[in-house]
Amino acid sequence: MTTAAVGSETGRMTTAAVGDGEADRLFAVGRGGDTDRVITGDRRADTRRLLAVGRGGDPEHLLTGDRGADTGHLLTGERGRAADCVITAGGAYAARLARAGDSWFPERWTLDGPEPYAVPLPGNQPEEPGTEVQPMADGRVLIRRPIEGRHAFSLLYPTGPGTGELPLGAVECPDEGTRLHLLPPAPCGERAYALAVGRRTTTVWLVAGGTFGPEYLAEIPGRCSGGVWLDRTGRMLALDREVGGRTKTIVVDLERDGEVSPLLQIAADSDDRLLLADTDSGLLLIRSDAPSPGEARLGWGVLGSTLPVRFPESLHPPDLALTPFASQPGQALLPEACAVALRIDSPCGTWVGVWRPADRRLHQLRAPEGWLAGSGVWTPEGVLRLPYATEAEPCGVAPLTAPLTEPPSSAPSPSPSDGASPCEEPPRPAPAAARPVPLQQAPLGRLVTK
Repeated sequence: MTTAAVGSETGRMTTAAVGDGEADRLFAVGRGGDTDRVITGDRRADTRRLLAVGRGGDPEHLLTGDRGADTGHLLTGERGRAADCVITAGGAYAARLARAGDSWFPERWTLDGPEPYAVPLPGNQPEEPGTEVQPMADGRVLIRRPIEGRHAFSLLYPTGPGTGELPLGAVECPDEGTRLHLLPPAPCGERAYALAVGRRTTTVWLVAGGTFGPEYLAEIPGRCSGGVWLDRTGRMLALDREVGGRTKTIVVDLERDGEVSPLLQIAADSDDRLLLADTDSGLLLIRSDAPSPGEARLGWGVLGSTLPVRFPESLHPPDLALTPFASQPGQALLPEACAVALRIDSPCGTWVGVWRPADRRLHQLRAPEGWLAGSGVWTPEGVLRLPYATEAEPCGVAPLTAPLTEPPSSAPSPSPSDGASPCEEPPRPAPAAARPVPLQQAPLGRLVTK
């Protein structure tokens, strides 16, 4: 297991380190002298207490996760393939663009009842390519429609046999180089946000839940991507910012006029991205090339902890692209027991992975036929609910419970909907011999404090 030190409580970082506990490998990474601060994830009212995490600059290299693609290829500026549907933070509703022949229309799913059911929300005409939908906590569906240099937002809701629509306004993006997209659903479910990425700056917009339509919130220097909420109120937003050819994760405080603080800065020349944060346990899923320059790897850490970020071999299987999409709620202060669901892509299909830090193993499991890939929600009891749609069952949810220990000779199975033959699980790499691999001169022993 490769580890990277995450800082000190003083807000000042002089050295970061990366090591491998499972294979007894040692990587020394990073130096710095500036004050680099990180939001602690303290679940009390004061969310502005900060913790140092390292030093660095900022590119956007990430495993693509595209089905059938070369999973070892690094694609600039992409987090991975988007989920086929979007689920509210509370798990009650989902929304997607469904297909009827050659046309697309919004569809809302209700997930918190005895049985899931879908409600179509077609407009007066089919939706255009590039349209996005997002469910709100009250059951309405936000839709973003790109229209000639601007983006129009509306709330959709069922009205008997038809669809009601409440226009919210539009955000103009006259610059052809500006891309606007919705951020993941806010924890409260009452507001929705969008990110407009320009050539040199990024703007955060409140597009639903405000007083007078879309509201400008903050402009951030640099090009940002991603988007992970760090608290339950929707105040602290983590973004991956590219500046000077390097990508680092920052925190944007939406209640302090978009005040920006560093979050992930493992090494000066590494690309560090935050993919997932669990607000109950504090578990973080990170992608960084700090332990292996030029090769992005998944790692995990704990928000607010001074212990290292770890990069276990179980999250680095050969020829597979892993993308985390859901974490188990209710694991307060128990990050090692928090289960994480991952989308697994390979040339022979797409299936589901389940991983817990305490297990140190990646369980690879068959996805239901018609799985809306990259989407799902955990129950506090540890059941992963995966939405799927087939011709026979256009709205379904399959429960999946991962074993606590991996059975011997298990093999990952692609989703039956892919029509691909099962892939054999790649052999687990043997532990490397104990030898130091100095990336920079930084002793590891003095860095990890409790």
